[in-house]
Amino acid sequence: MTEQTTSSAYTASELIAIMAGRLLVDGQIVFAGVGIPLLAATLAQRNVAPKLTILFEGGVIGPFIRPGELPPSTNEQRCTRRANMVLPSTDVLLLLQRGYVDVGFMGGAQIDRYGNLNSSFIGPADKPSIRLPGTGGGNDISSLTNMIVAMKHEKRRFVEKVDFITSPGWIDGRDSRARRGLPTGGMWRVVTDLAVMGFDAETREMEVLALHPGVSFAQVQENTGFPLRRAREVGVTEPPRREELALIRELDPDRLYTA
Repeated sequence: MTEQTTSSAYTASELIAIMAGRLLVDGQIVFAGVGIPLLAATLAQRNVAPKLTILFEGGVIGPFIRPGELPPSTNEQRCTRRANMVLPSTDVLLLLQRGYVDVGFMGGAQIDRYGNLNSSFIGPADKPSIRLPGTGGGNDISSLTNMIVAMKHEKRRFVEKVDFITSPGWIDGRDSRARRGLPTGGMWRVVTDLAVMGFDAETREMEVLALHPGVSFAQVQENTGFPLRRAREVGVTEPPRREELALIRELDPDRLYTA
């Protein structure tokens, strides 16, 4: 029997990582970014999906992540220890372009109602107020896979229109993604500390699929900068289990990503 926990027993980042990790399926190939996405993918691999394969855009296939050694970058050398294979980054992107990757998993600074992600800059292009890390392989990943995004739920992040599309979601909604030359993949799930969202099959607008325990739809909407849709049946997620929290804290004992 598994034991459930109260919301005071875990942090928002732990909640996001656990809920996102539950979305992954054994046997999938996942392009994971560092931070919460990598933590969630590694948690899934240790817990329910032992045949999950993680890829890094830096060229590593099947990294062996030791507890307490989550890499700060996909290009960091500790990623290569006991990995299945190390390739040039262009070769890993070729695997993506040839259709071998099932899921893309990343975060972002901004996301809009159609799942477009911004990790380039905040403000106008000619005079941004904040410069961000940029695309890396984000454009390739979001253009060719089914995407999971993990991020804190704040109105400044969930905006009506992103300042710049670094990683395309459903572009302008409906069939605009396919019309722009991206017939495969698309934004699939957005996991936050308040809810799990998907996208309407027709309009491609973001919709709430499930709320975390103790969270209301009004609370989610209050923290979102655009009108949210509701799924026909909005569920409630299962709280993090004690064994999930134990695993995640073993992987990140210094709370680098889960404080």
